[in-house]
Amino acid sequence: MAAENSLSTVNRRDLDFQLFEHLDIGSLTEAPHFADHDRGTMAAVLDTAQAIAAEHFQTHNRKADLNEPHFDGQTVHIIPEVRAALDRFVEAGFMAAHRSYDEGGQQLPWAVLQAAFTCFNAANIGSIGYAFLTIGAANMIGAFGSPEQKARFMQPMFEGRFFGTMCLSEPQAGSGLADIRTKAAPVSNAAEAGIEGSLGAAYRISGSKMWISAGEHELTENIVHMVLARIEGAPAGVKGISLFIVPKRRVEADGSLGSRNDVQLMGLNHKMGFRGTANTLLSFGENGDCIGYLVGEPHRGLDYMFHMMNEARIGVGLGATSLGLAGYLYSLDYAKQRPQGRAPDNKDPASKPVPIIQHADIRRLLLAQKAAVEGALALCLYAASLVDRIHTAADDGEKARLSLLLDMLTPMVKSWPSEFCLEANKHAIQVLGGYGYTRDYPVEQYYRDNRLNPIHEGTHGIQGIDLLGRKMVMKGGAGAKLLFETIAADIAAARALPDCAAWAEELDGALARMAATTRAMLPAAQDGRASLYLANATLYLDAMGHLVIAWMWLRQAGTAARALSGAEGDDVAFYRGKLAAARYFYAYELGRLDHWLPLLARLEPATLEMQADWF
Repeated sequence: MAAENSLSTVNRRDLDFQLFEHLDIGSLTEAPHFADHDRGTMAAVLDTAQAIAAEHFQTHNRKADLNEPHFDGQTVHIIPEVRAALDRFVEAGFMAAHRSYDEGGQQLPWAVLQAAFTCFNAANIGSIGYAFLTIGAANMIGAFGSPEQKARFMQPMFEGRFFGTMCLSEPQAGSGLADIRTKAAPVSNAAEAGIEGSLGAAYRISGSKMWISAGEHELTENIVHMVLARIEGAPAGVKGISLFIVPKRRVEADGSLGSRNDVQLMGLNHKMGFRGTANTLLSFGENGDCIGYLVGEPHRGLDYMFHMMNEARIGVGLGATSLGLAGYLYSLDYAKQRPQGRAPDNKDPASKPVPIIQHADIRRLLLAQKAAVEGALALCLYAASLVDRIHTAADDGEKARLSLLLDMLTPMVKSWPSEFCLEANKHAIQVLGGYGYTRDYPVEQYYRDNRLNPIHEGTHGIQGIDLLGRKMVMKGGAGAKLLFETIAADIAAARALPDCAAWAEELDGALARMAATTRAMLPAAQDGRASLYLANATLYLDAMGHLVIAWMWLRQAGTAARALSGAEGDDVAFYRGKLAAARYFYAYELGRLDHWLPLLARLEPATLEMQADWF
């Protein structure tokens, strides 16, 4: 087969299944906000996304990887195909498709938009990153900015004229946001300083930010940096952090661009993946003239930034899923076409080699990929559908319940695909054998790109600490109780389906063991042994993630089982494939909890007791 990456990087049949059968997104159109849509309009969005992703993004995925952005001391140079592709994305209306009509949007359900974004992520995650970062930053200004800040910055971002970033990390602090040093000094007299005052309180920003994706480029007229900084005299730690809008170029009252702000590029970081996205070290206020505008109230910056971070974490999970999906589909097509070897019971050396998909171990590798990527996709789109259900909830109580469930799931949505769809990319390389790790085939790039996702937006370990140290105990354990009850309700429904009843019982047992393990661990959190309680937080995250993916597979299997009796043609194979992948996950993956849970319940201290000088 040809080595060129010309194959589809998404399975459209599965996207339709996830949205319209599994999640019943069509029912959202009963709400007034989404009433103008139907399955036809939603399908048209997916059609457009597939076409633009294939024709304008996938076609330069390898070129962008081999020709990463470079800085000549004045300008960051990016291959022209990146801007051309992003222009098509903007022209199609994807930047603001989720916004209301009066904001220039299409009032499209978030779940449908995320399904569309899967197409772009899978085709070229490096190039599309500029747009996705911008959408997140603009959403944050929309949630917490003043009307003038929205008009001056958010609207041009949704129009694609400005792009945006998220500036948290610093060279000395990394993920330790309590230790950031970037400062904000109030401008006492904005008029005397020549600063236009209607954007709110102005501050002089000084400090450095590291690992800033899309921090400098010439793709748009302006770049809007969302910067965490500490106002002079603010409390120590995260409670003293505020959020500021810091544009690359100042924006005048009439919307025209003014002088360059004092934001300097100090250098580019060279990554193993996502090489199409310029990743930067930025210096703010080197010459004392970097102006930023306070967003919302002082000292609430981290709360505001988490709005974008949580959105970004779901986006990371979707990106990891998309890369796993692209690798799975490529290796599947390769396995169907690559002849090699013979069946173990065929002793005739003169017989023709069979396609490698006939070998059990290759099918194992493909099933492992399918179970991971389709399970992860179900989870990511389920989370996106919760955003829509929150938006259309009939009362505050239901809105709060759904918001709590989404909050509980977010660590798994970010981390499980990042860890286990990366594993799927490893399997894709293995299917291709020696060809898999060459640059002539795309699966090695998918792996390199995906390897960044366990670190992006809070490392795998940080997500584990967030889940076990905060989410499981917040509100007196109400979030954990809600998650377990939601899973239990689907288990009860699946017991009535002959194809799913056995898996329902297995998941019920796993759920009970997970709850018992959590109860066994909690006393350590309550009696001052926090270090011991959190020592194995990453394993807890993996265990909870596997439980949640098993839940997603039970839900998918139930949908497939109900549809199978009336299915015809290719749909029969599709639904049987869903049931086979569910069987694989329960047979090969869910059993990992039998190792993880006893270790967690006994608060195994091996990592905590290991001494630095023993290594």
